[in-house]
Amino acid sequence: MSREVRMVPENWEHPKKQPMFDESFNVAAVDWLADFDRIRAGNMTEFETECYPHGVVEWANDERPPDPKYYMPDWPENERTHLQMYETTSEGTPISPVMKTPEELAKWLYDNGASAFGGQTASYEGWLRVCNGGFAPSAVFTTATGVVSGVDGVGND
Repeated sequence: MSREVRMVPENWEHPKKQPMFDESFNVAAVDWLADFDRIRAGNMTEFETECYPHGVVEWANDERPPDPKYYMPDWPENERTHLQMYETTSEGTPISPVMKTPEELAKWLYDNGASAFGGQTASYEGWLRVCNGGFAPSAVFTTATGVVSGVDGVGND
């Protein structure tokens, strides 16, 4: 569970109520097929052998192939020109509109009281760190501050 910035095209509209992993379907499918082939060949880890003593059919029943609707489009790098903040409690849903710069995104998140963790918001400086660095855990605990959002807690000593 966290907040992460994703690079998207300027005109990207995330499907309504559809969480998406920050990975393309093609990459996920190749990874799943590699695991399927490895397990079908009998090259299972000790954990997999314990969980799936009947092999690949049992594994494939639990580890279903990826579904394209749960993965971000596979845009060329040159089309990923804008930023959007996502929560990743689920696969990932946007908590902001698409913005051109980290500063614009951080300002929008701060001005609109975007959730940094549960009902907590975050400072402009915290959001800007995440917008420039890409990721913050949901929360951070320190003896000095107790529990604070990862957005404000990351980078503070």
